[in-house]
Parts: sequence; C-alpha cells; structure tokens
Amino acid sequence: MEGVRDSVVKKSKRLTSVVWNHFERVRKADTCYAVCVHCNKKLSGSSNSGTTHLRNHLMRCLKRSNYDVTHLFEAKRRKKEPSFAVTDVNPVVQRPDAYINTPVVKFDQELRKHGVLNVGSSSRFSQQRSQLDLTCMILLHGYPLTMIDHSGFRVFLKNLQPLFEAVPNASVESSCVQIYEKEKQRVREMLSRLNGRINLAVEKWSCPDNNQYLCLTAQFIDEIWKLQKKVLNFVTLETSQTEDMLSEVIIKCLLEWGIECKLFAMTFDDCSIDDHIIVRIKNRISETRPLLSNGRLFDIRSAAHVVNLMVQDAIEALGEVNQKIRESVRYVKSSREIQLKFNEIVQQVGMDGQKNLVLDAPSRWNSTYYMLETALEYKTSFCFLQQHDPGYTTVLTETEWEWASSITGYLKLFVEITNVFSGSKPLTANMYFPEICDVHIQLIEWCKNSDGYLSCIASKMKAKFDRYWSKCSLALAVAAILDPRFKMKLVEYYYSQIYGSTALDRIKEVADGIRELFNAYSICSTLVDQGSTLPGSSMPGTCTNISRDRLKGFDEYLHETSQSQSSVSDLDKYLEEPVIPRNHDFNILNWWMAHTPRYPILSMMARDVLGTPMSNVSPDMVFSTERRMLDGYRSSLSADTLQALICARDWLHIEPEGVLHVYTGFSVCYNQKLMFFWQL
Repeated sequence: MEGVRDSVVKKSKRLTSVVWNHFERVRKADTCYAVCVHCNKKLSGSSNSGTTHLRNHLMRCLKRSNYDVTHLFEAKRRKKEPSFAVTDVNPVVQRPDAYINTPVVKFDQELRKHGVLNVGSSSRFSQQRSQLDLTCMILLHGYPLTMIDHSGFRVFLKNLQPLFEAVPNASVESSCVQIYEKEKQRVREMLSRLNGRINLAVEKWSCPDNNQYLCLTAQFIDEIWKLQKKVLNFVTLETSQTEDMLSEVIIKCLLEWGIECKLFAMTFDDCSIDDHIIVRIKNRISETRPLLSNGRLFDIRSAAHVVNLMVQDAIEALGEVNQKIRESVRYVKSSREIQLKFNEIVQQVGMDGQKNLVLDAPSRWNSTYYMLETALEYKTSFCFLQQHDPGYTTVLTETEWEWASSITGYLKLFVEITNVFSGSKPLTANMYFPEICDVHIQLIEWCKNSDGYLSCIASKMKAKFDRYWSKCSLALAVAAILDPRFKMKLVEYYYSQIYGSTALDRIKEVADGIRELFNAYSICSTLVDQGSTLPGSSMPGTCTNISRDRLKGFDEYLHETSQSQSSVSDLDKYLEEPVIPRNHDFNILNWWMAHTPRYPILSMMARDVLGTPMSNVSPDMVFSTERRMLDGYRSSLSADTLQALICARDWLHIEPEGVLHVYTGFSVCYNQKLMFFWQL
C-alpha cells in the first residue's frame, strides 16, 4: 500500500459525487483506480466508468458495518426531483433490550397533529428499530399484516431504505403481540393507580361470517380531570356461547384486569339486552363489594341506541310511502330529459331549486331523512309532474304527503340529537339529560296526534323509550344536577313538563337518589379518614377481603349522627348556591377540578358520575341501522391476534387534543404540558 499511497491523485473539482468521500482515486501507470477507504478494495476509477459501480460496492461494504448509505443517493435525487421542505423524522435512539431510552423531543405544532416528529437525524441504520417502526405503523393505522407481502410496498421500502431486510408476516404478528402485552401492563398499572371508579361500555360486533364479538371499553376521569377511554378486551365469542353466557365472559374480563371492585356503572349498546345478564354481573360484583345506592345507577343503556330503535319504528311504519318517494326521486334522476323537464316545472312553480334530490342508503337512516326532507320541498313540483308526464306513476296522495311530513319532523329531532351524541368531542354524562328530556316531551305530544296512524307510530316509539327511561332517568338526572349551570333547577324544569301534577313526587325521588349516593361517598370518606377498610364501605376503587365487621352499622350511625352536628355537607352547600350562567365554552371537568377543595367529597362523586358513558356507539355508526362489522381479513385472524391488534391500536392512537399517547415509530407519551419523550 506504500506505492498506492504515493500515487494518490489529488481530487479534481469534477469529483463532486458523494461516493468519493469513501474512495481515494489513485493512478498506477496509465490506469486510474478508486480505492475504498473502508476495505482497501480497488475498483475502476476512470472518469468513463462513472460512479454506479462505486455505489454498488458501498451498498455491500457499508452494510457489513451497519452504516446508513441513503445519503449516497440524495444528491442524485435532488438533480432529478423538485425540491420539497421535508422534515427529518429519523430519531436518534439507543436501544437497551427491547426498549429505548427517552431523549426529550420537541414537536412542531402543525406536524404534531399528523404524528410527524422532528427529532434530528442519525447516520446509523437499525434493522431492529425500523422493524419496530413498521410494526407500530401497522398497529396505529389498522393496516393488515399482509401489507408487508404486497409487492408495491416492498418496492417502496427497498427504494426508501435499501438496507432494510423484508421481515416475514409471522415476525410482524409476533411483534404486534409483544407490544400489546407490554402496553397492556402499562394500562393495567394506570388503572390500578386510579383513585376513582371505572365505567365499562359493552358493545357487540359481528362479521360477514356471522361470528360474534364483544368489545369492552373502560371510561373514567383521571387525576387531572381528563376523560379517558381504553379498550380493555375484544373477545371472540364461541358459537357455543349463548346470550346468557355473556355475563360470564364479562366477569372473566373484569377479574383479568382486577377492576371488578372499581366498577361504577356498565353501559350496554343494546337496549334490549336481557336484564338477567345484568343481575348476574351485579350479584357477582356484590360478593366482594356492595354496589353504591344498591346498584340503581349501575345498569345504563345506550342513548344513541334507543334513538336508533325509535327511528327504525318510524321508517318501517312509513314503508310504502317511503318507497313511493324513493321511486319518485329515482324516476326524476333516471334520464337527463326527465331531469330537465322537472327543473322547468320547479321554475314554473316559483321554487329556487337549489337543493338536489337525493336517494337514501337504506343502511344509513339519516340519508332517508335527507331524502324525505328534499322531496317534501319539491312536493308541488311532483304534483305538476304527474300532470305533464304520464310516465310518472308513483304518485303520493295528499294524506301520504302529510304522513311523510310528520315522520320527517320526527326524524329531524332524532338527527339533531344524534349529532349532539356524535360530536367531535366526547360528552360527559351531564349533557344527555336535556336532550333525552326533549325527546320525552315530544313523544308525549306525538302520541296525542288526532291522526290514528301517526299516534300509533308515536305510541310504539314511546314504549321503547319508556323502557329506557325507567332504567336510566335517575343516572341522567344525577349527572345533570352535578352540572353547576343546572343543578336541581333543570330537573324541576323538565319534570314539570313531563309529569305534570305528579312532578313533585318525581323530583323528590331524584333528590333522594342523589342524596343516597352522596351519603355512600361520605361514609367511604369518613372510614378512610379513620383508617377503616370495611367491606362495602371502602373508598371507590378499592377492594377488601374482610368478609364481616360487627361494627359496620356503628360506623354508619356515627356518620349520620355526626353529620347533623357538623357544618353543611358538600351536597347541601353546592345545591344552595346559585347556578352559574350558561355559556358554550364551559368545561365542566375544569370547573370540578378547580372546585375540588371546596367540595372534596362531592367532587369525588362527580368524577365517577360524569365519567359514565351514556352512549357507547361510535360516531361513524350512530346513523347506521346495522351492528358494527369486522372486515373479512380481521375476522380470519386468531382470537388472540385480533384482540392484540384492536386493543393496541386504541392504546397507541393519536387523539386530537394532543395531551395523550401516540406512537410514531415508538411510544411517545406526553403530559398536559406537552413534555414529550420516547418511552417504548
């Protein structure tokens, strides 16, 4: 090598390729060579040979030392491609064991919304880290595991990072399950540290093969008064498991998570679920810890589902009329000639014709409402079309138009309320009472309709509503009372309209119910202050193995007698103070967090009550007439893998307000003050 070094040719200005950073150009006699500085291998260095063979050598040479060579192609790409402002998202990470240390990460506000992290760059490529990035991407976005076998995706990866070695499907699936298990432990620890109680939402899914699934979601308000939701289980139900066995499946999941003693309420997506299932769950939980208020607030049914049931009654009753309107719209849209003729009629009758006629999608009941609404606006035009076009035969009578108008009015109310339930921000329990009471009042009025056809439809809807109201009215009212803008005044306002002469008795039932619940929390607080751990009187969220205490009654007596001698209770103080003015920007959780020192016991109760999911239908399904469905691919997965994918995706997902948990290659946890750090 002495001779070679003595013959080193000074690099000319023409040697601009980045590959020459890794080669020395030498001349021996009349021949030029390029000597690799990493392995001393000699390759042709002639200017006529180009640099492609040098790059190919570096791909093989540097790969052995795990060195990132992607920068070798950047200069070449910049010459061929337009320039873009690209944020470098390649994080600097050291990897002890399966997890990574936690350097501080700064987020650009705009990019953070899309999960793009700007954390510097690294010259080192890591196959292990990149494989984890791929796994987390699949989990986070719900991509199928089979995507790694797609030829287009493999080409994309090879061009993006030639050093990345394709991984088998089974390896990615195993990594998904591993992340699920580690995140599950993190969620378990979080729930065990929670001082308040947990509410459980139960939702049934199905799939094209008619398999049934059960999704259990915990909802609660955390220590900093933020509403949290975590999918705990996604259980594949065996065909041999009947409806009656659902209680055992749910109890098994509660015991697995160790939260049976923390349970405050359960919300079921199906209002018609068998009451015996709830009774069995309540009895099993009561063996360890009696339910607060004897479980009167334990059984909650989804508000969105009862609205959906009433909508189906209305649309089904309007069946023939609905079909005539559907055929009328289809006829007008069947040809351009008929459409032009209809538009002329619209102008003749003096309408602006701004709205387009629309056909409904039978699986989305709000689309049926929009079809009826627009068709009613063109009622006069349809009547004239009958006179000018003999081909139009699906003509509605005046009575049928009136029925359609009335039913559309019903649906309008249900659409408005459902839009409230499915808003962009999750609702706390206090927001449901006025909406549900409005439905109750309207149903009473609709039942009084002189038209027997319409009153019959209203009565059928009200029968379903009454069953829901009998189970959930107390929980709805208690949550509304805990809103400082409403308190008892809102209950008095609505109950006077709903119950008339018997309103005072109903109002008293609600007042007694909230006081009974508050007394249970007060007893818990007193016992904790005294260091007691009595069964059934422990702080919410705690369990005890003590089966019997002879002086339990004495503790309750002591609480009741001492309370009469002490200052006014939190509840009385809260109710006696005036309501605060209503405004749309009011945040009830912030209010209770700020007023916790003033109402220490009542705030504890408010956190559990306000965290109750009064509706557990996802926003994309609130207008659907069908149950949530798994696609064919996911339904073909094993039960364990399916649960891992769905639960892990929920635990890793990006939430809109940014004060949550997100994976962008790795687990990025950040708190309310936006302090971000790598955690996986």
